[in-house]
Amino acid sequence: MGQEGYIGCMTDQYDICLPDRAILRVGGADAIDFLQGLVSVNMEKIRDQKAVYGAFLTPQGKYLHDFFAVAMQGSVYMDCEAKRIEDFQKRLKLFKLRSKIDLEIMLDLQAHALIGQDALETLGLPSTVGSTQDMTNGVIYTDPRLVAAGARTIVSVDGASAFSSLGFITGEMSNYERLRLSLGLPNGSRDMEVEKATLLESGFEELNGVDFDKGCYLGQELTARTKYRGLVKKRLIPVRIYGDPPAPGTEITQNGKNAGELRSTVDDIGIALIRLEALESGDPLTAGQATISPQKPEWANF
Repeated sequence: MGQEGYIGCMTDQYDICLPDRAILRVGGADAIDFLQGLVSVNMEKIRDQKAVYGAFLTPQGKYLHDFFAVAMQGSVYMDCEAKRIEDFQKRLKLFKLRSKIDLEIMLDLQAHALIGQDALETLGLPSTVGSTQDMTNGVIYTDPRLVAAGARTIVSVDGASAFSSLGFITGEMSNYERLRLSLGLPNGSRDMEVEKATLLESGFEELNGVDFDKGCYLGQELTARTKYRGLVKKRLIPVRIYGDPPAPGTEITQNGKNAGELRSTVDDIGIALIRLEALESGDPLTAGQATISPQKPEWANF
């Protein structure tokens, strides 16, 4: 099932708690300026009540952490990968120096996804990536990557049912995962290898996760060189799986040669890092005993 088919049949509207995400607050007078010099996205947009999606890289331009960020109550709140949030906090602290900031993991807040046909309309959100609205117990925003990904919210732990009055029903992670994978959206270190993946092979340019006009940030040089010299040789792409789904990390082959690697999956869909030359050849791709069928997203530019 392609992304259009999956979205089209998802008539229910779901409120899905995302237990694999956690919230990091960056407070203080220098919060936005501090982050602006470190991450791939233009954090100035937050001043205009826009949510953003971006990444924190190694000095060599390799992936370390991805995040969603939004302003709330005078601070920047970052929706990060839960199992690695302490590492992210620690790495940011290394750059604090004399900046007037404080970093706090917010155990009383959680991230949710709100998805389904006409979900944005029901929520009163514009169909514009990153559009943000304050709530009594948090903040809600249109996904800054793709409108088709619905909305995200940061709410208090005891506000989990805040959208039931609008007709949203409690969904399972599998509901969100099927949508995410059908759209080809990576999810942290499940899909991007730490200290090896690059932003452009992971779709960050098309998904509004990197700004080439914002000025210097950690890892900028390699990211810019990769773009302007056309050095992207592989891409993360959604795939259909025919046969028993192989484990994440299974090698993908084509005519007996390495063509890529399967990343996260749910049922018969997944996301995989595949060499562009293998995509261009059109010859069959296999992983274990399964056949892999690439599904290029409409938003992808390759």
